[in-house]
Amino acid sequence: MDVLYILLGATGALAACAATSLRVVQQFERGLVFRFGKVRSAVRGPGLAMIIPVVDRLQKVNMQIVTMPVPGQDGITRDNVTVRVDAVVYFRVSDPIAAVIKVEDYRFAMGQVAQTSLRSIIGKSDLDDLLSNREQLNKGLEIMIDSPALEWGIEIDRVEIKDVALPETMKRSMSRQAEAERERRARVISADGELAASNKLAAAAQTMADAPGALQLRLLETVVQVASEKNSTLVLPFPIELLRFLDKSTPD
Repeated sequence: MDVLYILLGATGALAACAATSLRVVQQFERGLVFRFGKVRSAVRGPGLAMIIPVVDRLQKVNMQIVTMPVPGQDGITRDNVTVRVDAVVYFRVSDPIAAVIKVEDYRFAMGQVAQTSLRSIIGKSDLDDLLSNREQLNKGLEIMIDSPALEWGIEIDRVEIKDVALPETMKRSMSRQAEAERERRARVISADGELAASNKLAAAAQTMADAPGALQLRLLETVVQVASEKNSTLVLPFPIELLRFLDKSTPD
């Protein structure tokens, strides 16, 4: 009977030991094993991982892409305009050992680097670049963040500037500038039309001067156009040439 109790106790101890030594690593995770405080070089992949109780400690690292919003940063552009810019950074862990060993909290560190890099980009850029040249600024910001991130085992997927907030006075000034620009374009187009019309009228006048009969044809066409309108009274001057013709045709 005593032997049975001993066997049952030993079996229970072994089961408890096995339960405490088994860990499950998810598909999107990697496991780092610390043995007496020293990390093992072999990274545990997804599945069931076994460790030595008390001796080993398993730390899981998420390998998914992290979407980290960068809080809006106030800054002054190169052309002395105060703006507030926010962005978003997409990154993931490429080296779990470096991400855990070389930096205390890689997410917090990435957030601080992103904020300081965004402030630097604001100071180096003009307002027009922030508003219209986003792709180039995104690439520059990605390079600035990627430099320290590589040492921490972090891979930058993409960086995007989300919004550029301007002061109300600057918005009104830009609105007036855009309105003035549209007015200038409208006047230029109108002036070009007047110039083209004047050139055509000058050419028509020259043609009529060279051929007086063309003026009579134009007069008749005008009469036809006016006669097509209802309730209109037409006063037509009698051509002098017709009087001369009749005078020559009348016998003395």
